[in-house]
Amino acid sequence: MAQGTTREQLLDAAERLVRTRGYSAISYADLAQAVGIRKASIHHHFPAKADLGAALTQEYAARFAQLLDGIDRDGGPSLERLRRYADIYAASVEQGMLCLCGMLVTELQVLPEEVQAGVRRFFAQQLAWLRRVLADGAARGELTLTTSPEIAAERSLSALEGATLVAWGTGDPAVVTRATNDLIATLSA
Repeated sequence: MAQGTTREQLLDAAERLVRTRGYSAISYADLAQAVGIRKASIHHHFPAKADLGAALTQEYAARFAQLLDGIDRDGGPSLERLRRYADIYAASVEQGMLCLCGMLVTELQVLPEEVQAGVRRFFAQQLAWLRRVLADGAARGELTLTTSPEIAAERSLSALEGATLVAWGTGDPAVVTRATNDLIATLSA
């Protein structure tokens, strides 16, 4: 059993399961088995599956924000920061998982509203960070944008999220690397 509080263990197990199976395909029975507790005990921490899903998206977005802060803190040219960002997606595929919110968005219309809201906040967070990095890189002459930073951010995120799906579907993790290299090449000044 993983270290940490029962709540943390439940969130860790739920994240792994959602990132590999999807939200609709997991149950509290799956979580109870993964963590080694009774199913009824889960309701103490998450009265409804929607509560679990909302907590998952919140925790995931917070961890991702820390990763983005680390990339910003480490600094470097914009293209290098974008490559480190793409490495997060490549690592997910290499671990046999999709981005949590990338997996959840495939079920968006059937998710509880609070989970949908968490997914949307995550993507807004990603786009805001990408817009800032792309605009900064263009202003410094480090990269070339053929469109607005907003559209370039959407294209960049779409390329990475899409590459993870294709990599997962084909069983070829190198798809993410090739998509990243192509994205970087199109942005190079």
